[in-house]
Amino acid sequence: MHPWLVLRLVGSLAFFLGISMAAPLAVSLIIEDGAASAHLYSLAITCGSGLILLLPSKWNKDTHLSHRDGVAIVTFGWIAAGLFGAVPFLLSGSIDTFTNAYFESLSGFTTTGASILTDIEKLPESVLLWRSIIQWFGGMGIIVLSIAILPFLGVGGMQLYKAEIPSPVVDKLKPRISDTARALWKIYILLTALQIVLLLLGGMPVLDAINHTFCTMPTGGFSPKNASIAHYNSAYVDLVVIVFMLLAGINFSLHYRFLHGDFMSFTRDAEFRVFTGLIAFFILAVTINIYGPVYDSLGKALRYASFQVTSMITTTGFVTADYDRWPSLSRQILLLCMFLGGMAGSTGGGIKIMRLMLLAKHVYQEIFRIIHPHAVTAVKLGGRSVPTEVLNSIWGFVFLSLALFIAAALTMAALGLDMVSAFSSVSACIFNVGPGLALVGPVQNYAAIPLAGKWILAFCMLVGRLEFYTVMILLFPEYWRK
Repeated sequence: MHPWLVLRLVGSLAFFLGISMAAPLAVSLIIEDGAASAHLYSLAITCGSGLILLLPSKWNKDTHLSHRDGVAIVTFGWIAAGLFGAVPFLLSGSIDTFTNAYFESLSGFTTTGASILTDIEKLPESVLLWRSIIQWFGGMGIIVLSIAILPFLGVGGMQLYKAEIPSPVVDKLKPRISDTARALWKIYILLTALQIVLLLLGGMPVLDAINHTFCTMPTGGFSPKNASIAHYNSAYVDLVVIVFMLLAGINFSLHYRFLHGDFMSFTRDAEFRVFTGLIAFFILAVTINIYGPVYDSLGKALRYASFQVTSMITTTGFVTADYDRWPSLSRQILLLCMFLGGMAGSTGGGIKIMRLMLLAKHVYQEIFRIIHPHAVTAVKLGGRSVPTEVLNSIWGFVFLSLALFIAAALTMAALGLDMVSAFSSVSACIFNVGPGLALVGPVQNYAAIPLAGKWILAFCMLVGRLEFYTVMILLFPEYWRK
């Protein structure tokens, strides 16, 4: 590993984050919400810290970026982002303790959306904007954004891209990785701008439209309103948010190909067909289950079922209803959606539909081999054979996720949480959903979680967002040996 190179890139990331704090600073000065000095000091602290990290590496000319460097930069970059993102919360007095501020910040950057705030609407509007901005950055990945500027720093970015993009198979859209990052961000910005316009047309105030869009595209789920999307009680707003949660939960390479003339890119993609098929099935099941016991109108049942299923399977976490009061079947379906997650190459969390498809195909292949021991078979996706190392990696991913889930859930139970709260809080954080059930349900928050529990859940957020391997590999002594 090249420590000076790691420091150099983490310092660049910190400096960029500091510059981005100019946006909430400007808003605070315009609307005079009293938080301008907090944003100014935060900007100075973050930019200054970035420069301090950059200066010692100025004389080190090594620009070779190894796989180990990529893993370290991504992990320490996210940890540092959570640290500096917490500064405006603390200096503005919006959050009173470091643990809570770091939890809120890391929840934003990892697009988890788990909040410790009990009264969100009392925060200054510029602080709420910063809270949304960190989710927007986290959605596509701060490190991917850095890849777009790595050529100016003289280093390559493929190792970072492999460590950051949440996909079993890295999908390069362009020959150069920096061009791929730029292409992804252009699509991300285009969809962001489009959603803001549509929400404004629905009568939503400007800052609310920006905040909710900045938390929809990254499938983050932070809302400037205590009641989340339910605050607006608008079928139009619900529909707009549903559409863009779906777009965010779809592989961005499909958006790229569609925008470049391949209009059949979605329907040809097997993962897309399974993803949308599951959503349709779950919406139908939940609608039938809540029609009558919860809603006396079929239209209302369909509306709220559609929103919550989409929100959970894309791991966004917005809510329009207290689904914790829904029948058991509906709650179990929503919990299952947390585990499934969006498509590979999307901003969503979860296990990912592609992984589950490949695992199912692999299991079928093994059964087929038992029946036909001399047959030569291969697991295929989209007409192409999937390498054995990819399948092995997926099985390892599933084992790691389940092992960490069980260990963290049991630890949370040992800290005094009831079983439903313990398991749902861990699943909501490890798969970056946000709201869970019971103590951390849709009308609750994470404020009551014990101090140790918040750090455990923060670790779950980080590991889940970086797809387990990126963080877990740092815990092995072999990584640190030459």
